[in-house]
Amino acid sequence: MIGTASALLRRVKISALSSLACALIVSTSFAGERVRIAGLTWPGYGWWHIAKAKNLSPDLDISYQAIEDPFQSFSLMASGQVEFVSSTAEFAPIGASQNMPVRMFAFGNLSNGTDKFILRPEVKSPQDLKGKSIAVMVGGLPQIMVGVYLEKNGIPFDSVQYVNIIMDQAAAALIGGSIAGAELWEPFGSQALSSVPDSYVVASTSDPEWAATALVADAHYINAEWLKDNRPTALKALKAMYDAIAWWKKNPSEGNQIIADGMKMSIADVELVIGKDGTGRDSGLAPYTFMEAAQFCGAAPGDPPFGQKNGQIFEHFDLTNEWWVKFGMVKEKYQHEKGVDCSLLKELYDSGYRG
Repeated sequence: MIGTASALLRRVKISALSSLACALIVSTSFAGERVRIAGLTWPGYGWWHIAKAKNLSPDLDISYQAIEDPFQSFSLMASGQVEFVSSTAEFAPIGASQNMPVRMFAFGNLSNGTDKFILRPEVKSPQDLKGKSIAVMVGGLPQIMVGVYLEKNGIPFDSVQYVNIIMDQAAAALIGGSIAGAELWEPFGSQALSSVPDSYVVASTSDPEWAATALVADAHYINAEWLKDNRPTALKALKAMYDAIAWWKKNPSEGNQIIADGMKMSIADVELVIGKDGTGRDSGLAPYTFMEAAQFCGAAPGDPPFGQKNGQIFEHFDLTNEWWVKFGMVKEKYQHEKGVDCSLLKELYDSGYRG
């Protein structure tokens, strides 16, 4: 069944006394100013590991906590236990609906093929999906991607059952036939395709049309309450992250190994997602450089890549807001300032920084 807003928002309000929260409590002795980041086990957030490993901001003590439920990460941010969250780019309207101190300040990576909507072989046309179960991350961009695909093919977005399923279990569900299809990211998409003979891709973010909308992407979020008194520290952290991306582009082999070690992933999976040559174009995920992120935020002149427009982050906020209203996740359209803050990128750009 379609996930309800109440069920998901209860997860956002998980107590700060949870074991995951306790795991983030570290020693009071630091080499520098503490910056705590939470996010998925995902190569696209590995820049934080590079920033720390290469000491790109010596006066910061950067730590990254891998948490597989993004709602847990945002709960920790709301309770003041993390300063940054790296996650997918659909949460800002949800945070706005709850008056959470969560602001999306930059797009992080564009899915440029790493996300795929895969169907079982017996599904011969989009119309065959009516009444069927589709595996997605309920409350995440995969659910919106499937909804968009259905409507583009003349099918009501609510004519299927959205099933929340852990990515590494999706192949088993496809093999067993309990679901008709799944929206999966790498490496799970490739694994599912190889596990289910004659399964096929009907929508991929490698399509230029998907890339131009920037619908399926990663983003970075900041604790707005913490930012009020810690803006210089926040700017140092952003600069360290973008310096890490620039360093990776020149040193992709070493950088990928740092990310693999930090995320506890295989080097093959890291390369599958972010590539081997540092271009950001030889795989399924394209990281935004500082200038590209600033352009997407409207904080620097010029247009970002992939046919996107200057300041498009606000259109993206409106698009996800619209879909969460449809899915019953939020009740209304929210003002941009409730969920987006591009002022940090603007301040860095105005200071002369270019990444």
